[in-house]
Amino acid sequence: MISYFRHYQAFHAIIETGTVTRAAEQLGVSQPAVSNLLGQLERHTKLKLFERNRGRLLPTPEAKVLFDEIDTVVRGLDHVNQAVVDLQNQKAGQLQVATSHAMAFGFMPEQIARFVADKPNLSIAFQSQYSSKIQEWVVAGLFEIGICEPPVRHDGLEQVPFFFEILCAVPDDSPLTHHDVLTPSLLDDVPFIVMGADHMVYRRAREAFHQEGANMRIRCHTDLFRNALNLVKQGLGVALVDPFTLSSDDRRGYVLRRFEPRILLDVVIVTVRGRPISAIGKQFLDQVAASMAKLAVPGIAQKP
Repeated sequence: MISYFRHYQAFHAIIETGTVTRAAEQLGVSQPAVSNLLGQLERHTKLKLFERNRGRLLPTPEAKVLFDEIDTVVRGLDHVNQAVVDLQNQKAGQLQVATSHAMAFGFMPEQIARFVADKPNLSIAFQSQYSSKIQEWVVAGLFEIGICEPPVRHDGLEQVPFFFEILCAVPDDSPLTHHDVLTPSLLDDVPFIVMGADHMVYRRAREAFHQEGANMRIRCHTDLFRNALNLVKQGLGVALVDPFTLSSDDRRGYVLRRFEPRILLDVVIVTVRGRPISAIGKQFLDQVAASMAKLAVPGIAQKP
């Protein structure tokens, strides 16, 4: 079966297309080559596979039985060959990426949609999680690429850092909207919606308030920037929000103002040191890194 596969493939193509000419075009060979393959197959099987009638080839009953047997095999090999071509052209495989929750609402789905637009056979593994779990997943090989917040707790992870400016979201009916820039002094005793006590944005904001001797009046703790922004929309207070959450929001019910001193959100792309990344993963990594760089604070050194 293996040594005569090309013969069976030619036979299959003749029945599918109806003529030797079309079979040769489908296989990318000459007409004499197809005729020769068919002749060898008939001699090998000792079966008459076609009747010649006025230049046409009519399959015999034996040929129809044989065709039914080899059809699945030939089509299966065609799928394998196409898979090889797709992999070579980076249009097949699996994209494996895990991100922080902030990126999962709009930024990352948009990045994935853009990436797979010309890759119909590409499958996707995409999850959002807290940063420590993302790092565990990447180390374990469950995902090739992780995008999370530091600290990076595994020595075996390569990391590419980015830094993003946090903006202050204020209810649109607040008198604070009259200011172009908000400071701890202006926000003294204003109800605040903050991330968890261990989050870098909360810690950095709290330090800024302390430095100015202002009171950061916490009205609500939450674990997601998205939750904080939705609470601002309900008029419950102000919040510091990241650019990824803002990029996928309708921007209604609040206004954005710069906050000084500037608060940064650190984000890292992590991959496993010494573990080869797939061609698909590398291509996606390059795209995402370029998109993140456009949102990042310029002038802060980043690893290549």
